[in-house]
Amino acid sequence: MAADDLTARDLMMAAADLTAPQTWYPSARAMRRRVVYHCGPTNSGKTHNALASFSAAKSGVYCSPLRLLAMEIFDKVNATGVSCSLRTGQEVKEVAFASHLACTIEMVSTEEIYEVAVVDEVQMMADPVRGSAWTRALLGLRAEEIHLCGDDSVLSVIRKICADTGDDLLVHQYERFKPLVVEENTLRGYFQNIRSGDWVVAFSRKKIFEIKLAIETYTHHKCCVIYGALPPETRRQQAELFNQEHNEYDVLVATDAVGMGLNLNIRRVVFYTLIKYDGEKTASVPASLVKQIAGRAGRRGSAYPHGLATTFKYDLCYLTRCLEEPLEEAEKVGLFPTFEQLEMFASQFPELTFNNLLNKLCDTCRIDDTYFICQHDNMKKVADMLEGVHGLSLKSRYGFCLAPVNTRNSEAMDHLLRFANNYSESHYVTMGLEMPSGYATNDTQFLDLETKHQVLSMYLWLAQHFGEDNFPHVQEAQTMSTNIADLLGQSLAKGCWKPQLRYQFIGQPPE
Repeated sequence: MAADDLTARDLMMAAADLTAPQTWYPSARAMRRRVVYHCGPTNSGKTHNALASFSAAKSGVYCSPLRLLAMEIFDKVNATGVSCSLRTGQEVKEVAFASHLACTIEMVSTEEIYEVAVVDEVQMMADPVRGSAWTRALLGLRAEEIHLCGDDSVLSVIRKICADTGDDLLVHQYERFKPLVVEENTLRGYFQNIRSGDWVVAFSRKKIFEIKLAIETYTHHKCCVIYGALPPETRRQQAELFNQEHNEYDVLVATDAVGMGLNLNIRRVVFYTLIKYDGEKTASVPASLVKQIAGRAGRRGSAYPHGLATTFKYDLCYLTRCLEEPLEEAEKVGLFPTFEQLEMFASQFPELTFNNLLNKLCDTCRIDDTYFICQHDNMKKVADMLEGVHGLSLKSRYGFCLAPVNTRNSEAMDHLLRFANNYSESHYVTMGLEMPSGYATNDTQFLDLETKHQVLSMYLWLAQHFGEDNFPHVQEAQTMSTNIADLLGQSLAKGCWKPQLRYQFIGQPPE
């Protein structure tokens, strides 16, 4: 084999060698870090204790799984007199002289130095799509002390990783303040059995609105709704409305978007169903997610310190079984190649499209038994769409493929394609949106508001990653985004429209 061929092969093998990810972060390895694992179920005080160390430190970073939770911690910490900034993919709020930061997990820096870091919901390391963000934080954070908050499903893997990194690990085990009780009976399929403080859990937007409509038709209750496609500002507004005492909005109908971190006064969790579409097939909700959701019932210091759980009609036995069985231990956690590794790999295959390059790297890479390569289907769908966009560097193409877009929303994808085309032609990238005239009066208008907010969120994310010189309408996008979130909140509050859904009421009282 010729010398040039050997060199090329060595470069390819080096780029595809993911067997020691702890070596990717030499600055973190130069530190002797102390890792404190606050390990336990929901409503056990673990995040509270971790945040106490965060607030007391000279400098700190809090890493959140959700924009909404990062915003909540940002407000809470500043309210205590500790100056804290906010950084998410869509927004940055700099507080003068702040030495603390609340951020989403994907936005945490592995270059900045902190005294204390908090990584919340660390069991997400085992998530098949987003797990690599938590793994990166654990391996790469430059903090003297790292507080991990989560359940014990990833404890064994974290012990192994800390042994590899040379960090000291201290584990604090927690129990719930009050036990979670499964009720003896279901709601027997009657919405009339809904009570104040209930969270009815469903797993699709369509079902959320069907249930809300039925509850408000057959009972005196008013419903707040939360699901993933709603803007964080609207979700927060709905959460605050539900938490307020002595108002008519006393029932929450929501997806598992509530399941991580949000502080809500939930008396009882009612699973409308325990079947969920996972993107490929319909299957039973995993026991770990059932535990996470049901555990939101009952909260120390709230009006409902004792948590209850039940089901609407069926599945009570499955619910009980899920809550009784121990958590399944994760054998591996997520990992994904860095851009630098992708770039090195790409130098050996200049003829490959970006999509094929991703596939070849993931197929070729070597990885040890502690990790798995995270799924990247969304990246591949965006890469396919952008294949005809010329003039994008590898790094720019990589950046556009990471943009937060709902790949099932054709309108949002069209806007992303337009953004990429404008950027590739060195044009200023415009929003291409007009402010709606008012709140939604039908479901089509409501969906349009949701889509517009998603496009604006994507524009703001791209502006952060590509610079405001290329995406110059950041101020206008932020203002329009806030106004649309308000319109969505008004649309929910007005209740003067019915979703355009074929619906047969379930749970009508007998004649």
